[in-house]
Amino acid sequence: MIANQPAKNRFHSQTVVETLRQLDAQVKTGLSAEAARSRLVQHGPNELATQPRTPLWRLFFNQFLDFIVLLLIAAALVSFALNDALEGAAILAIVVINAVIGLVQEQRADAAIEHLKRLAAPSAQVLRDSAHVTVASRELVPGDIVFLEAGNFVPADAQLVESFNLQVDESSLTGESAPGLKQSEAVTAAKSPIGDRTNMVFSGTIVARGRATAVIVATGALTEMGTIAGLIGGIEHEHTPLQRRLNQLGRTLGIVAVILCALVFALEAARNTDLGLLTRSGIVAYFASEGAGLTNAFMLATSLAVAAVPEGLSAIVTINLAIGMREMIKRHALVRRLTAVETLGSATIICSDKTGTLTQNVMTVVRGYAGGEFFRVTGERSEPNGEFINDRSNATMDPNAPAHAALHALLRGGLLCSDALLEQWEGRYRMVGDPTEGALVVAAAKSGLAREAAEDAYPRIDEIPFDSERKMMSTLHRDSNASILILVKGAPDVVLGHCVRERGASGADATLDASARERILAANDALSSQGLRVLAVAERNVPVLNSREPGLVESDLCFVGLLGMMDPPRPEVAKSIRTAATAS
Repeated sequence: MIANQPAKNRFHSQTVVETLRQLDAQVKTGLSAEAARSRLVQHGPNELATQPRTPLWRLFFNQFLDFIVLLLIAAALVSFALNDALEGAAILAIVVINAVIGLVQEQRADAAIEHLKRLAAPSAQVLRDSAHVTVASRELVPGDIVFLEAGNFVPADAQLVESFNLQVDESSLTGESAPGLKQSEAVTAAKSPIGDRTNMVFSGTIVARGRATAVIVATGALTEMGTIAGLIGGIEHEHTPLQRRLNQLGRTLGIVAVILCALVFALEAARNTDLGLLTRSGIVAYFASEGAGLTNAFMLATSLAVAAVPEGLSAIVTINLAIGMREMIKRHALVRRLTAVETLGSATIICSDKTGTLTQNVMTVVRGYAGGEFFRVTGERSEPNGEFINDRSNATMDPNAPAHAALHALLRGGLLCSDALLEQWEGRYRMVGDPTEGALVVAAAKSGLAREAAEDAYPRIDEIPFDSERKMMSTLHRDSNASILILVKGAPDVVLGHCVRERGASGADATLDASARERILAANDALSSQGLRVLAVAERNVPVLNSREPGLVESDLCFVGLLGMMDPPRPEVAKSIRTAATAS
């Protein structure tokens, strides 16, 4: 049993064996159910720490803390003291209605946030008592052995025990849109940033590709995501510009009312003062004899002071903020407090992340080059609908027609030499896996090529995973003639260096001479200059494969074409930028 969980920043700089020993974890058997329960009691559930929920009475009381509201309450009390019950009741009614509106809006927002938290509680596959079991992620503890595969959310911070071509989308932590390659053998420096810790996976990130076994090293608030949540939770509450202005107005009105009250009282008292009586009888005797007149003067002055307080101001502000909140909810923006609407309206500078905010966070093939021709691809995101348009003639290209055999081979190669999936979910399509490979799968689907049918025709028998040195990935397939089809995709300049032939538009191969190489490199430069990420696809067909060495498999290739992709901007971005630029 571990007495205390070690510092989380230490694991990435040590070997798996050291980590397993430190956490008293077993790769083959996992934790026992009893040990897991004990550690759960010790470390707490694997969930982000939340602030204690504020009692309902406290939330209601907080609605009355603004200075302008306190001023209205004081005005109501004075009205009651002056026997003006109708005025006092009206002011109190306005104050209470404002408080109820604010309380209801906060309660609705809190309920929506709690619902989102329940939706964000996935389960995880772990090893307990030598058996694979599914447990709620909140029940995971340090030392648990967890299994990850493409499409899974990483449930807690963990160190890799073994991995197979694992790539993880860590954009929620690092902001990088491209998934990072993870390796269980790596040991990184103690002070390396999160993005460089290739032997670690972190809570809240998504497995884009491959599979892995990992040992959990940190849960809940001790994860990297928990650290961020803690920093956010520690932000001190500040008054919004509107609250500051209203409080300043309330203080000004209060001072003016007091001065006005004193001035009117003094003038009214002076007008009715008998100086001779004051001189002859003294102050005490004077006030005793003239008390009724002075009382009337005080009531007049107080009435004027109460009249100076704008009873409707708080109601007008609250109603306007509530309308703003309702409009934001219509646009799927959840606002917890009414004053946050005003804060957004006071913004003068908008700082925005690109990936997933200005862009769709879905790589999409938009241009390509095959058979000596540039083409563009229409359609959006994960929908398998679109056309292939020839740049030169502006005519639609049918990838399944014999005249465009090179285009068909390009799309087929991109589809088969990838692991991403295009699934239909709740009436819509979604991509599962690496975003770049997903773009290739969607492009193929736009031509009518489906993964199931393509894999039935060309079943995969082996693969050579991508690595940063080769900058390529290869898959081996059995075709209908029992020969082997080798498909390669990767960096254009690297792939081209392994090619000796080029696929013509109608499917005929030609020798790849120096001029053809220059033409293809120029095509790559043309696509790259448009801000596109470009991949090259090549293939080779052999009767028998005598070696699985990458250097031999990925040689004597036939260059098929280029695919250029981008993370397209969201359709509403341009309008939003124009709206922000013209907002007053």
